Amino acid sequence: MSVWPAWEVREDDGATTWYHVRLVFPDGARVDALAVVAQQGVSLEDVRAMPGLLLDDLGELADWIEGPLFAACGREPGARAAETGARRARPAWPLGLEGRWLVAKEYRAAQEDGADPVLAVMCATGHSRRKSLRLISQARDAGFLTPRHARR
Repeated sequence: MSVWPAWEVREDDGATTWYHVRLVFPDGARVDALAVVAQQGVSLEDVRAMPGLLLDDLGELADWIEGPLFAACGREPGARAAETGARRARPAWPLGLEGRWLVAKEYRAAQEDGADPVLAVMCATGHSRRKSLRLISQARDAGFLTPRHARR
């Protein structure tokens, strides 16, 4: 297994670091992942496998990479999700109109502060850029944000 840093974002009192992780198995199978290490723990943001993983194997992937990943970033594994009772890598985010309204609120607050609104939504929801853009689009469709482009 190999682990190498992708990038790091520093905020106020902490930092969030993304790592590329690659597992290569003797039969030629390969798993590439993008793991996020923050104060709250580790989460997987993107996983690609050839051949594809079964859902059970995907659930075990975090266990496979946890030790080497923490060693690569110089940290000790903290409380495990099973010990704390939590199974989610990101905070729960409301669904439906409430979630879209909160996305719009985060987006507008970042715009007013002169910050990147997409990054603000990513940080608030814990989702990837692609998923955050989808949530922003849904907030626009719900009428909570102005249309991106004027229609002609």
